[in-house]
Amino acid sequence: MRLPQRILKSFVLCVLIGLPGAQAVFSQPYGDSKKLADITAPFLAEISGIAASRNNPGIYWVHNDSGDGAYVYAISTSGEVKGVFLVRSAGAVDWEDIAWGPGPDGKGSYLYLGDIGNNDLDRCQRTVYRIPEPKLLSDPGTKEAPHLSQEPTIYRTFSYPDHPHNSEAMAVHPQTGDIYIITKEPKDPSTVYKLPRETEHWWEAKVLTRVGQIDVAPDLITGADISPDGKHVAVKTYLGILEFTLPDGAKSFDDIWKSKPQPIAGPVMRQAEAICYSSDGDALLLTSEQLPAPLYEMKRQSPSSDKP
Repeated sequence: MRLPQRILKSFVLCVLIGLPGAQAVFSQPYGDSKKLADITAPFLAEISGIAASRNNPGIYWVHNDSGDGAYVYAISTSGEVKGVFLVRSAGAVDWEDIAWGPGPDGKGSYLYLGDIGNNDLDRCQRTVYRIPEPKLLSDPGTKEAPHLSQEPTIYRTFSYPDHPHNSEAMAVHPQTGDIYIITKEPKDPSTVYKLPRETEHWWEAKVLTRVGQIDVAPDLITGADISPDGKHVAVKTYLGILEFTLPDGAKSFDDIWKSKPQPIAGPVMRQAEAICYSSDGDALLLTSEQLPAPLYEMKRQSPSSDKP
């Protein structure tokens, strides 16, 4: 039985306000969600991540969950597919999130693809791929005849310091290129981990460093993104959104995980797993698995004054 959306929204709001660490007084920093389009392409039935393009204005990059190949897709805000790219020299066991970010020197425009899912907890090592962000061509390509990503494909293999975890959320800092992984825990608080900085020996496996904890039980974390100004982190759960803000005077970005998250009443969606900031940081974009996949936008009430 499906509950009316107004009841679901009330339930979401109550759950979020009650989350440990959430602010006692609920105030909505974003306006109402606006449905931009339905994504109906039959090969995009399991969208698990979304990221705002920097090379192609008005374009968002998405990918599927497990079961697809190493493909990334460019979509417009009208839900149209504008590009199909196959990532060279990459596997796709369980891609769960995508992020835009610079290279390890803080320069360039790259896409990071997180092959970080581990539902059965049987993967000892996971991988984050980094590729130059593609530029769209007049021919969008197809699944049967995709464009190929530009070389090189950098892969960062990692393991956890304790034991295997499942994860669906990855975020990349827009100025430093630091990579953050947030675990998906059905009973315990989720843990935020950081991948050590990329070196010239990027192929060497690394062990993640624990930098924070987020308790959303009984909810589950499914996606994350860092705002272009590096001052906010949006964390998607099945039931809603949390936004962390970097404290004034913070000496490290990692201090953001110690702040109290702001609950945000987002749209009710089926199996919502994908969230990102717009390229200017003044809106959140969300979509979900299952077709038709709605594409929502939520505008910030007070636009960020500090643009990258």
